Amino acid sequence: MEKPGDIKRDGTDIFQSSLEASLDQGELFHNTIDFFPYPIGVYARDGTMVMVNRAMLREFDFPSKDVLIGKYNIFKDAETEKAGLSALVRDIFDEKTREVTYIKVPVKSIRKSYKTGKTDIYAMYQDAVAFPIFDKAGNVLYVGVLFITRRIYKGNPGIARAVEYLEDNLNKPYNLKETAKAANMSPYHFSRVFKNNTGLTPYGYYMKIKIERLTEMLHDSNNTIREVFNACGMPYSGHSFSVFKKYVGVTPKQYRERK
Repeated sequence: MEKPGDIKRDGTDIFQSSLEASLDQGELFHNTIDFFPYPIGVYARDGTMVMVNRAMLREFDFPSKDVLIGKYNIFKDAETEKAGLSALVRDIFDEKTREVTYIKVPVKSIRKSYKTGKTDIYAMYQDAVAFPIFDKAGNVLYVGVLFITRRIYKGNPGIARAVEYLEDNLNKPYNLKETAKAANMSPYHFSRVFKNNTGLTPYGYYMKIKIERLTEMLHDSNNTIREVFNACGMPYSGHSFSVFKKYVGVTPKQYRERK
């Protein structure tokens, strides 16, 4: 089974290769973007969206491209600034390669601004990787941003709020009382409802996504294993390594070496 990180890297490589082959062919260039299977937005140097593909429209149920192209500006959106997307696009224009992980998508804001129909989605998390689109002179003309959805939460809004709370507080010790409070439930009732909705206990879910975050960060060799554990709120200790091995099957060092 492909992991989000694998899809992200493979998807970007495939897309960039396709673009390179179609740069001088206007219709083919636009079709390459339009029919790519993952959501993509393309931005001009001033931050204005100049292209958006069908996958992006489907992802958020936008009524048409017309509500975005020439109207949406990534540099003027407070939500994207907060998520780090604006800085991501600026860095690519400055010829720096970057990606942003675990973006909390402003679902409510999008729904309100564009009257989208997906009212059953309460929370969404995505990764974004940006890439340059060059003109014939080799200058960065546009920046494309490819989005890979990691998680979508639907159904019980209280459970969705609790999941958001856990996602936002992975670097802190697990706290059942505060997690239940986010769902507006008593701890006992919350634990039962959470397991009925997710198949896991709240703590089990918390550990699952914490380990997933650890494994994702271990792919980046710029961070030491100690730094990765500290960033995820786990002590750099033999006990933590044992917990990691219980979930992943190997130690953190072995996991990094085989990647």
